[in-house]
Amino acid sequence: MADRALVTGGSRGIGRAVCAYLRATGHDVVNIDMVRPDDAGSATYIEADLSDEAATASALKGALADGPITRLVNNVGVVKPALLKDATAADFATVMAVNVRAAIHCAQALTPGMQAAKFGRIVNISSRSVLGKPLRTNYAASKGALVSLTRTLALELAGDGITVNTVCPGPIATELYRAANPADSPRTIASLANIPVGRVGEPEDIAEAVSFFLADGSSFITGQTLHVCGGSSVGRAEF
Repeated sequence: MADRALVTGGSRGIGRAVCAYLRATGHDVVNIDMVRPDDAGSATYIEADLSDEAATASALKGALADGPITRLVNNVGVVKPALLKDATAADFATVMAVNVRAAIHCAQALTPGMQAAKFGRIVNISSRSVLGKPLRTNYAASKGALVSLTRTLALELAGDGITVNTVCPGPIATELYRAANPADSPRTIASLANIPVGRVGEPEDIAEAVSFFLADGSSFITGQTLHVCGGSSVGRAEF
């Protein structure tokens, strides 16, 4: 029986690239998302709104019906951009439910099977915004929580052969990014100047990093945070 993996938010962008990688390397993949994928054959699709706790529980029960899942990528996310003065409690609740609560819920559901197998890989998708970004009060708080969650779960689960790591993407050319950042926009052009490698990342760039943490051979790496951002997390020294 093929090794099984779960990717949340696997229908588009980074999640879709991760699903494609996993399928190409022989894994059975489950994608839980509220958006139906265009390429339905790339993974078993379970429709669910992961901001809803009951819907999440139902989706996870369905995912585990065919057996344990030993690789988990907590990718689903929502942004709700706003300045501090405009950030609302309702938006905060939604962002935390999708970006953090769902990740915890998925880990709780899947870790018993990982513990029984004495093997597991969990990768949480955070964001470069943990280093600070305007209009990201709620989002940055949630993604920072994922970094802290990673470190805590890594300590709790290490004895069971389960590793837990974080990938922090920088600007990635997903459908949502391209829609919000037209190539000829002055703001887009200015943002490119802050990326040392001189380009926006592609979803496959993140999938490559995730694949490293998911690999069988990455058993001595846990609790770590990797920025995949074209060097934008480093910054430039200007003299």
